[in-house]
Amino acid sequence: MLARPVPSDKPTACIALADGSVFFGRGFGATGVTVAELVFNTAMTGYQEIMTDPSYAGQIVTFTFPHIGNVGVTAEDDESAQPVAAGMVVKWDPSEPSNWRATSDLIDWMQRQGRIGVGGIDTRRLTRAIRQQGAPHAALAHDPDGKFDVEALVAKARKWTGLVGLDLAKDVTCAQSYRWDEMRWAWPDGYTRREGPGLRVVAIDYGAKRNILRCLASSGCEVTVLPASATAEDVLALNPEGVFLSNGPGDPAATGVYAVPMIQGILAADLPLFGICLGHQMLALALGAKTIKMNHGHHGANHPVKDIETGKVEITSMNHGFAVDSQTLPEGVMETHVSLFDGSNCGIRMADRPVFSVQYHPEASPGPQDSVYLFERFTEAMRLRRAV
Repeated sequence: MLARPVPSDKPTACIALADGSVFFGRGFGATGVTVAELVFNTAMTGYQEIMTDPSYAGQIVTFTFPHIGNVGVTAEDDESAQPVAAGMVVKWDPSEPSNWRATSDLIDWMQRQGRIGVGGIDTRRLTRAIRQQGAPHAALAHDPDGKFDVEALVAKARKWTGLVGLDLAKDVTCAQSYRWDEMRWAWPDGYTRREGPGLRVVAIDYGAKRNILRCLASSGCEVTVLPASATAEDVLALNPEGVFLSNGPGDPAATGVYAVPMIQGILAADLPLFGICLGHQMLALALGAKTIKMNHGHHGANHPVKDIETGKVEITSMNHGFAVDSQTLPEGVMETHVSLFDGSNCGIRMADRPVFSVQYHPEASPGPQDSVYLFERFTEAMRLRRAV
């Protein structure tokens, strides 16, 4: 185990915002400087899953819950092969782990993975700043000697161009296709493998979380994952019974340059289609709607969403800084879910075929499982099509 930093009154980390605001704290993990968009996440659990969620590419995560590090880390909880978020900001220094599943502690893990963290920050004040001015561009620096060129850090934050117009899916997608058969974790066996033939699903990887793929496998799907750059011809060559569009980072309009033509080709083939998060936005663009950048986005595991058609309210896990503009939905495309925080769009479906998507994460990890039934809705559509 690596030596822990000795608490000191001398700041060893610095957060510089593009508006000139500066926050000092105690650094941990890797040293150096990283520049990204600063967001806050209200989840009370799942910091490892959040840091390894590919949707957080290009972002530094401020955790509003103070107890970060208390359950350590374990490879079982990774949502991708390595951390994707640029860094983390916490109120209290990460604590020693106290959990039977832990194989390492957070500070060691952050250092090994080359990610910068800062503790001792007034995260309530920082969260208010993010809400008031929108998700700011920020430079996060960690120097054990506490030497910071604040003006240079502010300049770095101001120079960063931001996420608008940025296609990050190409950076986090898989390099080549692969098969997935691991199912959701269950006591006492942990992760098990799906066996035998299943519903043939092609999942497009814009930055897919592993637990999404597990939910598909647990629902009876025989999953083949393709890179974000896959064409409709690539997808249809596998003779799928359904197509899934994954979550991912960046500006959906930028990714849509190559993703929209592929999705439109799938729609022309009249296959069941299901999208989550960026996949939801990609589907909306393919159907003729538009997306917009949000002020500070939705990031957390306690977001209430209303199903317009049933009146049911689900508590959901969310992570997105862009949203579908519901005012631009074309005829034949229905809004199915809305956020009870701000009324923003959280779901759509086509009126005449089994094509639907949601902005939130029904697979959770971390978060509640109120919406996991959506995977069954997708598989039921494929079974009905197979029965015809």
